[in-house]
Parts: sequence; C-alpha cells; structure tokens
Amino acid sequence: MEGMQAYGAGKAGGAFDPVTFFQQPQTVLRIVSWLFSIVIFGCIANEGYINRQNEMEQYCIFNRNQNACNYGVFMGSMAFLCCIAFLALDVYFPQISSVKDRKKAVLADIGVSAFWSFMWFVGFCFLANQWQVSKEEDNPLREGGDAARAAITFSFFSIFTWAGQSFLAFQRYKLGADSALFSQEYTDPSLDAGGAPYTSFGGDNMESPNGEGGQANSDGVFDGTGGYQRQDY
Repeated sequence: MEGMQAYGAGKAGGAFDPVTFFQQPQTVLRIVSWLFSIVIFGCIANEGYINRQNEMEQYCIFNRNQNACNYGVFMGSMAFLCCIAFLALDVYFPQISSVKDRKKAVLADIGVSAFWSFMWFVGFCFLANQWQVSKEEDNPLREGGDAARAAITFSFFSIFTWAGQSFLAFQRYKLGADSALFSQEYTDPSLDAGGAPYTSFGGDNMESPNGEGGQANSDGVFDGTGGYQRQDY
C-alpha cells in the first residue's frame, strides 16, 4: 500500500522533494505557461502602444484597437498570478490529508486550465486578426512589430500548455477515482464489524455458578424452580 496514491500524490505528511517536484510534467507546464504570460504581458505593455508623428496620444499597435491591448495585458497578468497560485497548490497538495479536498483541488485544476486554454485561443484569434487588418499608415515605421508578433506567437503556444495542464489534471483525477484504497467508501478491514463472527454475550466458555459451564440447563426444559414465578391475581 505504500505505492498507492490519491489523485497523483502519496500519503499526506511526506517530506517535500524539490527535485521530484520540478521534474513533474504539470510543474514544467506551469512554469512554461508562467514564462509565456510574462512575455505576452511585457511585449504589449512595453511596445504595444504607438502614436503617429503628428499625434501625441498613443494607440494600440493592433489596429489602434485599445480592447486588443487591454485583453492581452489583462490575460497575461492574470495567467501569471494563476500559475503562481497553482504552483503553490502543487507544493501544498501532498500535505492535504482529506481525499475530498484533493478531489476538489484536482477538479479545480481541470476546470481552470481548460478555461485558460480557451481564453488563450480567443486571445490568439483576436490579436492575430487585429494585427492582420492593421493599416500601414497607422505605423509607417513598423514600430513594435516584433513585440506584436511575439505576443501572438506565445498566445498560440499558451493554448497547448494550458490544455496540457488540464489533460494531466484529468489523468490525476482518473488515478484518484480508480483507486480503491483512497475511495470515499473505503473502510479499514480491521475496523469492519460486519466481517467478525458473532459471539454470544458472556462467551461460550463462561462458567455458571453451579460449575457446569456453558451447558447449564442444556436439556432446554424450563422447570420453573428458578427465575420469575407467575403470580395469580
């Protein structure tokens, strides 16, 4: 039973092993997604706003659509925080002793990762479309072009890193759901009273006061000499 795991982690209370932790596939994908979010956020926040030579106000490099830049910055910053939160949860996960709490954490991982994969798909389509329809006269010097393409590229890669996290979380859920040892209905056989043979009260070898052991009155005939006597009223 030492090798059994509940939702991808061993028994609670084990020592934290940094080497094993950083070698786990979900940890690698979270770190990669974290780096991608930094790149996307940095590219748009630093070089995603330009202005014409005769204008002072800066506009978004993606077809002068402020919503495109706002979407990219918001998604990058929120994905950054989400990756940190789930990395912290992965560190704490082996210390969770409740199987129900582990199940909730894994289900949350599946849902959130799938949500982010979908949102990055939307973001990739949105940014790519706005970059494609951008007018050359709005940015004749092509300033920030590399940053815009980098944001689009890493948005595309983020679709698969978050989808991979969702898939791995689903595998952990199946591992926990299929584990008989850690199912919610599991009971220790040593504590299962239904499997113990029934014994009569006092035991079979209990001696009676007349020294005849458990076979006293073995003929099964009640002679009425002892015990309760019927009263006639």
